[in-house]
Amino acid sequence: MRVYTGGHADRGSNLPPWVPKVPWVLLSLGILAQIVWVLVDGTLRQILTIVSVLAFFGASAIHARLTRRTKWTLQYLGITIGVSFVVEVLGVGTQFPFGEYSYTDALGPQLFGVPLLIPLAWASMAYPCLLAVQRLAVDPLTTALLGGVLFASWDLFLDPQMVSQGYWTWGNAGWTIPGIDGIPLQNFLGWLLTAFVLIALLDRLPRRVAKDSVPAVMLSWVYVSNVMAALVFFGRPGVALWGAVIMGAIVIPWWWRSWSRPQW
Repeated sequence: MRVYTGGHADRGSNLPPWVPKVPWVLLSLGILAQIVWVLVDGTLRQILTIVSVLAFFGASAIHARLTRRTKWTLQYLGITIGVSFVVEVLGVGTQFPFGEYSYTDALGPQLFGVPLLIPLAWASMAYPCLLAVQRLAVDPLTTALLGGVLFASWDLFLDPQMVSQGYWTWGNAGWTIPGIDGIPLQNFLGWLLTAFVLIALLDRLPRRVAKDSVPAVMLSWVYVSNVMAALVFFGRPGVALWGAVIMGAIVIPWWWRSWSRPQW
């Protein structure tokens, strides 16, 4: 398939020339916030956490709007935010599917016990995960399976880091993954189940061929930076190993596919 991306490739757009740079600016802001996050503590960390989530969410949403149009973007946001919020409310209220947990007030305003920031974090990460696995798989089942593993593997890094900051707490951990203490195994199984469903729903949206450098850099940053942070800054080699292997099982083949077949 030949894809023209030069001048006047989108004649229906009257956007100013600086608009396509906005996702890059937001992505850079999110990365900078996460770099500084490691170097500070206390309230400033809470602020930087919120800034990074909002920046990554904005980068994903605006990039989707620029490359996949308004209808696709609204559907992607509706599915992701809707599913994540319902599942989080269900989880906080019933302990299914993640286990016994509750959020503190560190992440800002809440609705039904769930910080409003949480669904935005889901949406920011679901977008690059979806696009990555769509480069690796064509059929819906394989896409959902790969996407579920990729998206759920993000929580291998996220949960230990956020729990250590007191953003949410766990009750009875029960069975845990060796090397990731304090986080119930049920949580990761719940993430897998939810991620399979979420990616399967998102994959029903029309596939588009576009320049996806912004989500590609975002996903690559999340992978590399979390492995390094867990290993070097937080002293969690178990977290680094599990995350590097499981997320890497999808990310590394995706890197290869993107390098070897850059034009699809």
